[in-house]
Amino acid sequence: MAALGRFLSVEGIDGAGKSTQLAWIAEWLAKQGVAFVQTREPGGTSLGEKLRELLLTEPMHLETETLLMFAGRREHLAQVILPALARGEWVLCDRFSDASYAYQGGGRGLSREKFFALEKWVQGSGLHKIQPDLTLIFDVPLAISQERMSAGRALDRFEREAADFHARVRAAYLERAASEPERIRVIDANRTLEQIQTELAQILSAILYQER
Repeated sequence: MAALGRFLSVEGIDGAGKSTQLAWIAEWLAKQGVAFVQTREPGGTSLGEKLRELLLTEPMHLETETLLMFAGRREHLAQVILPALARGEWVLCDRFSDASYAYQGGGRGLSREKFFALEKWVQGSGLHKIQPDLTLIFDVPLAISQERMSAGRALDRFEREAADFHARVRAAYLERAASEPERIRVIDANRTLEQIQTELAQILSAILYQER
């Protein structure tokens, strides 16, 4: 039976450069010969992609938004993430439940009690909790993220939120990282690509060589 794979998630406020680094991580894993599945949230499954379209475009009540996020996550776990890990493959996921903590919790004000209840219901608890083995949060000052988002591309409804919303999202990400330092690494993304990727290579190599 194959050993369980590793679950990596990539997070950050909009404009932090997460997508650029996600592509680099995927390329790095491929060069190391790591079998992995790259996926995203919201999305990752046929149902999840339909929910993604709704979540990124349609106004809705906060609790509706949160429930749809976690509904898509449950399907994502069942159809993509858990099967890949069971095959011994790695999973590289663009956002996971830390995003809900930051966006629905920090940004929109969902109570921590409701968030943790949904997280426990969908992901389990204790030793059986399904959580990334490593989460990388790419962090930049709010002014930098706002400047990058104003570059002219079309923005989704989260990206169009006011600056104070994104400030709360960033604060929630950093709060979450401080509460789980063994799992979450905050990456200073206000540096050159070479500096960031040198740090990423060190972090990923440590996990890879530990596995081997």
